[in-house]
Amino acid sequence: MSTRPIWMEPPNPLVQLGKSIALGVAVLLVIVPFWSVIATSLADQRTIDASGGGMVLWPGGVSIGAYKAILSGGVVTRALTISIAVTVVGTLFSLTATSGLAYWLSRRGTFGARPMVLVVLGAVLFSPGLIPSYLVVKQLGLLDSWWSLILPVMVNAFNVLVMRAFFQQLPPELFESAAIDGASSATVLVRIVLPLSKAVLAVMGLFYAVGYWNAFFNAMLYIQSTDKWPISLVLRTFVVNQTTIGGDQVGAGAEAMPPQLPLQMAILVVALVPILIVYPFLQKHFAKGVMIGAVKG
Repeated sequence: MSTRPIWMEPPNPLVQLGKSIALGVAVLLVIVPFWSVIATSLADQRTIDASGGGMVLWPGGVSIGAYKAILSGGVVTRALTISIAVTVVGTLFSLTATSGLAYWLSRRGTFGARPMVLVVLGAVLFSPGLIPSYLVVKQLGLLDSWWSLILPVMVNAFNVLVMRAFFQQLPPELFESAAIDGASSATVLVRIVLPLSKAVLAVMGLFYAVGYWNAFFNAMLYIQSTDKWPISLVLRTFVVNQTTIGGDQVGAGAEAMPPQLPLQMAILVVALVPILIVYPFLQKHFAKGVMIGAVKG
């Protein structure tokens, strides 16, 4: 009888085959719908008519008319610009506020740190509710302002706790030597702590960026002017609610309008691409960052 641990035993071929099949099915369940969206966005009128007006798996006659229409001006182009600006500014503000608060809470002996940790924990456990949040935004005069998409969600309590746990794992000798050299707390944070925290900053930045990019509910509550819609609200209006896209809403005349379904799928692709582009640049930090605070030692 073998006394070797189970992880040292050779893998069972049937188990390996089952894992490969399960992984292949999972990959297909992700890739096929995404490919169908891309193919439909590139399909021409003849292909759409041949499919009965539904989604296609192969575009047949390829046409980029839908992308030309939505990217040549109009509501989609304007919404993309707004979403990019809100995501970039909001992510920078959120990382700055989160890292500053987490660093303050991570230092032992800091005045008021312990009560504030309890406040942050309370924010994780209890939500303020929809109506109080709306009233606060209204009283601050942020209704129909792009700041209403940033300031109410600028700091996530859970992210603060995760970043605080990472800062607490840094060697205390670094802070002691910096204090001996006369460095201020801001200098220590900017010159020492943040350069050593690229993994957690990358993960938190991705979480914040995805949240700002996809936040259609706050936009639906606080943004009243259609010319201030972000891309998430445009996506909900024209794709989820199936609202008809007119020639005056995109950069195309009525005679040059592509079919509605390719237009809707093109909007969906354009809304997905920015996050898909950003993720590969953060991937090397992602695996390490998501494990922060999960393993002690």
